[in-house]
Amino acid sequence: MRLLLPLSLAALLIAAGCSKDKDVEPPAVLVDFPQKLPVKRLWDDGVGGGKKQTKLRLGLGPAIDNGVVFAANHKGEMLAVSLETGRDVWVKKLKVPISAGPAAGFGIVVAGTSKGAVIALDGATGRQLWRSQINSELLSSPAISEKVVVMRSVDGRLHGLEKSTGKLLWSVEQQVPRLSLRGTATPIVAKEIAISGFDNGKVMAVSLTTGDTIWDTALASPHGRTELDRLVDIDSAVRVVGDNVFAAGFQGRTAMLALDSGQLWWSHDMSSYRGLSVDEDNLYVTESDGTVVAMRQRDGAEVWRNDKLKRRGLSTPVVTSSAIAVADFQGYLHWLDKNTGELVARERIAKKQRVSNPPAGSGDTVVVLTDAGTLAAYRATPKAQRPPPPAATPIAAPAPAVTPPTGNAPTAIPPTTESPASGTPAPTEQPPAENPAPAPATPAPATPPPVTPPPVTPPPAAPPP
Repeated sequence: MRLLLPLSLAALLIAAGCSKDKDVEPPAVLVDFPQKLPVKRLWDDGVGGGKKQTKLRLGLGPAIDNGVVFAANHKGEMLAVSLETGRDVWVKKLKVPISAGPAAGFGIVVAGTSKGAVIALDGATGRQLWRSQINSELLSSPAISEKVVVMRSVDGRLHGLEKSTGKLLWSVEQQVPRLSLRGTATPIVAKEIAISGFDNGKVMAVSLTTGDTIWDTALASPHGRTELDRLVDIDSAVRVVGDNVFAAGFQGRTAMLALDSGQLWWSHDMSSYRGLSVDEDNLYVTESDGTVVAMRQRDGAEVWRNDKLKRRGLSTPVVTSSAIAVADFQGYLHWLDKNTGELVARERIAKKQRVSNPPAGSGDTVVVLTDAGTLAAYRATPKAQRPPPPAATPIAAPAPAVTPPTGNAPTAIPPTTESPASGTPAPTEQPPAENPAPAPATPAPATPPPVTPPPVTPPPAAPPP
């Protein structure tokens, strides 16, 4: 019989080194810092859950598709709300213990239950499309492609179901250790390949249509004398960028693999059960101790490291345009600068509500679901992306008074020029002549004519950092 170790117990025993004499380090204390990134709370909602849901460590997290946020609770209620306004689109009561998902894509929403049921709903209306049975607990969101839904169950199996009917197309299996962390990796789909990590430390890729194994690569091998030492679970989703796969495992490594063969291009010893996120150039890893690390994709070189949130049970990072967002065990959401790792913003979602599952991101908007069922959306807009204020129109200085001349010789009046590059008035003065001629005898008018400045073009906004 497989034993599932609660994550909190595993982290506690490992941190303590299984020794009663060694004290466990407390979570890092939050300190004030200058809030450099403006954050706005768009809306919040209550999905529900209760104490039982909090203790079960379920794989319930938000999903975003086509401007709609989907969320569910263990009591079987699933809802869809507008990403911009938070207004309900639909609510569906399924009356089953939902434990995985939901995931959304290609017009459908799919969730799994503690009893192995897979349920698909219409994304626009919430109408149930089909229900299938796998007969094993589900603890991670499915992956949805145009024709296949991929589910990962706790018994070490990866299942492919027909998207239109829920019919089981194929099923493949990896060996499950006797002891593992509570949770399973979320599968992903890339280029007609389904990829997932497993509790034995392997990453496996299978054909999306046939289920044939294309490759499986060991990210880490169990070692040590105790069962706790030998835990090498991959409990987070891998990421694919182009032809490369990025993966991170508990008490194992963070590595880049070839999508077509599974060959390891580079790897670094690093422990993570929350996983990683990627952008165009870097990957961002939440380590097991709460340290957040940025690494270059091409060679794995470390870009920056932030350990100011250690032991705070951080979530998987979410990438926005200028920052990385992570949530913690006390209901705080933190933003770190993508370039430096510096803390730039912080908001509290709810008091004493842990966030275990990955938040969802869309542009600069981050949606978080706490374990107790609080659903909230935040938008962090970098200052550089704000439209510049309208430029003030410069006031022309009055012309200097003209002294009546003593002679009759005319004097040349210096012209006013503009800067051609920017269009901004740039008055220039002609150097005085060595022997200036006297001004004309005609006196100057009492009031000089008004000078109308040319239109001012505001400078272009600075690019985002």
